[in-house]
Amino acid sequence: MCGIVGVIGKSEAAAPRLLAGLKRLEYRGYDSAGIATLVDGRIERRRAEGKLGALADLLAGKPLPGTTGIGHTRWATHGAPTERNAHPHATADVTIVHNGIIENFRALRDELRGEGRNFATETDSEVIAHLIQSQLDRGKTPSDALAAALKRLEGAFAIAVMIRGQPGLMFGARRGSPLAVGWGEGEMYLGSDALALAPFTRHVTYLEEGDWVELGRSGARIHDAEGRAVERPRREIAHRGDVTDKGNFQHFMQKEIHEQPAVIGDTLSIYLDPAERTVRMPKLPFDFARISRLNLIACGTSFYAGQVARYWFEGLARLPVEVDIASEFRYRQPVFAPGGLSLFVSQSGETADTLAALRLAKSAGQHVAALVNVPESSMAREADVMLRIDAGTEVGVASTKAFTCQLVTLACLAVAAAKARGQIDAQRERALAQALIEVPARVNETLTGEARLQKLAEEVARARDVLYIGRGTSYPIALEGALKLKEISYIHAEGYAAGELKHGPIALIDPAVPVIVVAPPDELFEKTVSNMHEVMARGGRVLLMSDREGIDKAGRDYSASFRMPSCDPFVAPILYAVPVQLLAYHVAILKGTNVDQPRNLAKSVTVE
Repeated sequence: MCGIVGVIGKSEAAAPRLLAGLKRLEYRGYDSAGIATLVDGRIERRRAEGKLGALADLLAGKPLPGTTGIGHTRWATHGAPTERNAHPHATADVTIVHNGIIENFRALRDELRGEGRNFATETDSEVIAHLIQSQLDRGKTPSDALAAALKRLEGAFAIAVMIRGQPGLMFGARRGSPLAVGWGEGEMYLGSDALALAPFTRHVTYLEEGDWVELGRSGARIHDAEGRAVERPRREIAHRGDVTDKGNFQHFMQKEIHEQPAVIGDTLSIYLDPAERTVRMPKLPFDFARISRLNLIACGTSFYAGQVARYWFEGLARLPVEVDIASEFRYRQPVFAPGGLSLFVSQSGETADTLAALRLAKSAGQHVAALVNVPESSMAREADVMLRIDAGTEVGVASTKAFTCQLVTLACLAVAAAKARGQIDAQRERALAQALIEVPARVNETLTGEARLQKLAEEVARARDVLYIGRGTSYPIALEGALKLKEISYIHAEGYAAGELKHGPIALIDPAVPVIVVAPPDELFEKTVSNMHEVMARGGRVLLMSDREGIDKAGRDYSASFRMPSCDPFVAPILYAVPVQLLAYHVAILKGTNVDQPRNLAKSVTVE
């Protein structure tokens, strides 16, 4: 989860302040860091591989003057984590830092090379600097050059930009990744979040989706995605800045739902090479080709991530999978396959039942892997290998962004297993990788429909009971949707495999029980729609979640629909997790519950 800091100062040198801001973003994880300032109008940079200490040592030996600068901590996506690939990136007149993934960078890079422009790195980010430079070379003003460049970019990103010879000027832009403007006395700031800016200011403005901003020492001019000048509210943050801030959002849960394009991109950057469209796993202490069986063990939402992954591992890699609830696993006296792999999934890495199950598997001689969001956690330390997700701090008790990042990591791992077991060729790997690369942008599109889900929530909030149904990988998403609704709205909800309705649950159907149908147009779509019509024939009120193709095929008898972006069925469960999260959130708002701290629940269950 890369970090961005920008400073337009008066007299105090920018470099130490940038370093301090970056230090506050270390929790995001990174493998290189860099700073650029304008020195007598020219761009000067210092970049270093590794931790901020290496950059600090470099700056101590080669100080960087200048009152205006940008800084960055990078988690490698395109290109190895080297000094050459570290941000900021620069052309003759432009220097940029970037968080996110530029999906169409290959086409843009080829186009810009055709103009005679030379690239110095392997990153997707460098294309942004060259694209802006190309517009400047056409005679555009810096602001017009940025606006033109932004229209060419596809993907989810946050960027900060400086222009040679313009020490009192800086630009920022966001699409899918967060970015905040800090207000000072004759000084202005940019940051990935308020935490980075807290040492300098108590007043921030959070850019909204598609916004770009022009900063000067006296203030900021914000433009929306259409280029129109807009006003965004200033907010006061905690003075010390050591308390996570909700930003523009009413609750941490809503903020964390909206962070998903960014953190999914950050997590993908660990496991995918977008340039080559291949998976890149850390060195694993086992060979998937020799694994006879995979046990997936987790609790709660993480358990549902494991259930989705079972379809991926068995369908793609032809690897037998068992999925267990951790609290039951130890007590059924499991029989471990010789040479088997046990994979434990946990946001915190401290869940008591899951940790105990991990220790049991380890004592039985299993290969043990932990998929966690906290690299310093007990599970991460005790496993043979740690698979890290990059969701960042999750404050809301009901997991949202950690869940989708777990799914992303498991999807990449399943592709790696299929590749190792000879079940997919290079062409199939590239297609699956491309589908994953597009997820942040598709999630971002889904989030634009929040107002529609807020309206649909009004009917669900009136219900005492709600059913969620789905088939294939959508079945665990139905389970997760029901869990989210139960957790934060206290409405009784159940998730079912749609084909199981006739085996009992269909007796619950009546006009007072809303039925949420999770139905991407995959190979099971027709069967899901058939089950949906069985519900409607009995007076059930259906909310259908599908894309345009699915909604058109399903007929018009359902009560309501929510249209999703089109996507590869492989990544549908990641994408369809988002609307069930948002629906639960808005139902809980209408019910007046404590969304971030629902009754009787804790963020991490550290006792059995």
